[in-house]
Amino acid sequence: MKRCLIIIAAAALLLPGCKNREVGSEYYLNRYKSIVKELSSETYQGRGYAADGVRKAGEYIAEEFRKGGADEVQTQPFTIDINTFHGAMEASVDGRVLEPGHDFVMREYSPGAHGTYRLFHIDTLDYDGEKVLAEIARSENEGVYVVCDFWFTYKHRGDFKKLQGDECHNAGLVYTWSEPLKFYKAYGEKVVGKPIVWTTDEAVRGAESITLDVDNEFLESYESDNVIATVKGERSDSCYVFIAHYDHLGNLGKDVFYAGANDNASGTAAIMTLADYYAHHKPAFDMYFIALSGEDANLRGSTWFVEHPCVPLEQIRYLVNLDMIGDNNPVQYCEVSDTGMELFPVWESVNDTYGCFESLNRGELAANSDHYPFAVKGVPCIFLENKEGDAFKYYHTTDDNWDNAVFDSFQPIFRLVTGFVETTTRQW
Repeated sequence: MKRCLIIIAAAALLLPGCKNREVGSEYYLNRYKSIVKELSSETYQGRGYAADGVRKAGEYIAEEFRKGGADEVQTQPFTIDINTFHGAMEASVDGRVLEPGHDFVMREYSPGAHGTYRLFHIDTLDYDGEKVLAEIARSENEGVYVVCDFWFTYKHRGDFKKLQGDECHNAGLVYTWSEPLKFYKAYGEKVVGKPIVWTTDEAVRGAESITLDVDNEFLESYESDNVIATVKGERSDSCYVFIAHYDHLGNLGKDVFYAGANDNASGTAAIMTLADYYAHHKPAFDMYFIALSGEDANLRGSTWFVEHPCVPLEQIRYLVNLDMIGDNNPVQYCEVSDTGMELFPVWESVNDTYGCFESLNRGELAANSDHYPFAVKGVPCIFLENKEGDAFKYYHTTDDNWDNAVFDSFQPIFRLVTGFVETTTRQW
């Protein structure tokens, strides 16, 4: 009878309605894909602010945490000031229409712009800052848009900071950038005095004028949520924490949105599948799965959380940040906090044991994702990002979407993380 029951139970796992929730199962890969597809869909408009996509995404994530079996799901609201572009977004150069998101984008802190302006091209080969500023100050150049290569403006940022201010009479600036153009939100908590347009080199090369019809809307005290799911372990005196940001860049006009399939629907989907896994494999310690908002707006959600933690930071045994893991590089990039380095050999050992990646490439700790505020507070943590694969070239572009999504790294990441938890739990 016992042998018969074992056979029946094993066969049941093969039935269409049954779910094999073991590490490496197709169930988690399929669940991961379905979440990435949903979060990168038009419904959430790039999980930004003006169209409330980030709020809709937060509600979806909370419901999926519940469906996955989390013991508790709560939201942690916080507010941000953020500049957005959800209205008119049109530009043409010498009458040639430019495509938003491909030929041009707006700097995140730019005001709107409406009108036709003469272009003043900076000669970067024979550059003299004082002469350029004097030339632009001439009455016949009042109201021009100054055109220059972005990296050149960065090198001479003292001069170009003046051009952004009221002391110079240019109406705005056009910074050229190599393709593909990238859109950002990191410094969108303000709006500067003059419009700043980024274009491809080709879009404005030799051009005489630019026509703009661009609307911006500055949202004050916009409320967003960190979504926190808890899976109870056998002990609650310590915990593991898994984080991923679910916000992205939102809209660039009415018709363009940044789907963010890799950045960071991939990491969000990964922690949601991990929550599902541990809800069905009771852990030794409590587990927290935190979908953070406001990362692309300069780590706002993670900064808020470390200042208002729902669990004492000193109880966190280890924190794992998953950001842009949807790629196919066989070498896994990571960053580790100072306090996390003690267990970094465990990560390497688990990786070698299971053959997850060819190696772990550890970079210098930086303020480039949500692990950083935790690292500054002394929390042991690791940041995992699958950089420089086929999907990485779409970073912060409209092509980071479902059609270009890559899934190769999900199962290795899942195995690496669960293996680390299993190993360190035994050690403790």
